[in-house]
Amino acid sequence: MGKKKRHHRIHREGRGIIVTLTFLIFAVNVPIYLYMSNWIFAITLLLSAALLVFVTYFFRNPRRILEVSDPNLLIAPADGRVVVIEPTTENEYFHDKRLQVSIFMTPFNVHANWYPIEGKVLVSEHQDGYHKGAWLPKSSTENERSLVVIETPSKVQIAVRQIAGAMARRIVTYAKAGGHSHRNEHFGFIKFGSRVDMYLPLDTEIFVSVGEQVTGNETIIGRINS
Repeated sequence: MGKKKRHHRIHREGRGIIVTLTFLIFAVNVPIYLYMSNWIFAITLLLSAALLVFVTYFFRNPRRILEVSDPNLLIAPADGRVVVIEPTTENEYFHDKRLQVSIFMTPFNVHANWYPIEGKVLVSEHQDGYHKGAWLPKSSTENERSLVVIETPSKVQIAVRQIAGAMARRIVTYAKAGGHSHRNEHFGFIKFGSRVDMYLPLDTEIFVSVGEQVTGNETIIGRINS
């Protein structure tokens, strides 16, 4: 259904953290090298290197380009595992029945979030909340979260909700109300775990199943009927 291209780099949300961490590692390891035994320095250096590698890996930013011709296709907004596909009542914006599709991200997944479809951004708002486990059903309405509502050119509205989890303490949302969503572009980033919910029309065709691993901006989640 589409052609994929990939490039790898470090996400802008992680560059400052990686630079700061590198300086801290240097500041910690130099005194240990100068004043302590070699085996203590070796252990400290190994642990420091492992931490730096993990943080760099966490903030990796694969530049995925997906070329599709069907404007009604929904592309996965995040990496992770599909944990929910079910009808539900969405009470924060639509106040009606919607088809919910949820993707749970572990700390080992890419944490950039992509626009799932092209259109106009009607709403982009952040709400404070708890930091419970993102796999819990109530996390959708009780945890810290950010809601982005997109209206497609065919006037179909969908919502994407970023949800902070037990580890995730910062949601970054780039989408702005009045702006436009474009394929292959990020609408946000969630630091250290959590999940992304999609609220779709009930008659949306779904091409994935619960338990399936999906790849952000690559896996086709479904197709809206306009």
